[in-house]
Amino acid sequence: MRFSYYTTVFAILLLTSCSTSISTVRKEYKLAEVSKLKSDWNSDSKEWFLKKDTLIGNGNLQHWGVILSKKQLSKNYEIDFKANLTKGSLFEIMLNSDKENYIRTYLYQIDQNIVIGKGVYDKNSDEYGKRGGKSLFTKPMKLENNKWYTIKIKVQNNQLLFSVNNQTSLECSLEKSNLSQKGKLGFITNGEVKITDLSIKTL
Repeated sequence: MRFSYYTTVFAILLLTSCSTSISTVRKEYKLAEVSKLKSDWNSDSKEWFLKKDTLIGNGNLQHWGVILSKKQLSKNYEIDFKANLTKGSLFEIMLNSDKENYIRTYLYQIDQNIVIGKGVYDKNSDEYGKRGGKSLFTKPMKLENNKWYTIKIKVQNNQLLFSVNNQTSLECSLEKSNLSQKGKLGFITNGEVKITDLSIKTL
């Protein structure tokens, strides 16, 4: 009986550690340790770092600060966190980042919108046209610096839901909008952003 128990526990740990996904059905991913930031994400430590329980990103208009997970998102997933754009005008969540293409879900302070779009990111270039991309869906929302926003993203059965403060939301079909259906998670800022309570789970 005891042997069977330990065998089951070992198998679960092995599956979790070998998983190519940032979260699994059995485990909700949370970011709370510096070691996890280094082992699970690709970033420049000058641009993105963990201070206590807060992930802080820095960028500017010429060079956006980017952090990208090393593992894939699951096909169906939910991402929850709180974000505060303390400086700058753009905070972007990169979804299903695959090679240079990704889904843009972002808060854009200049236009006072939340947005879903089709993006491109070339890590070797800051040239115009090699980062960001076309907006597909927008919804007006009052956005301010130094204010916390609760963000929820849900992708299930190729449907994307992007919600801010449980009040303003956008939805679309990944297939109908010709958006990436697999890839990694990332964050982009052209100023300074703070992120807390990040959790990613497989649905």
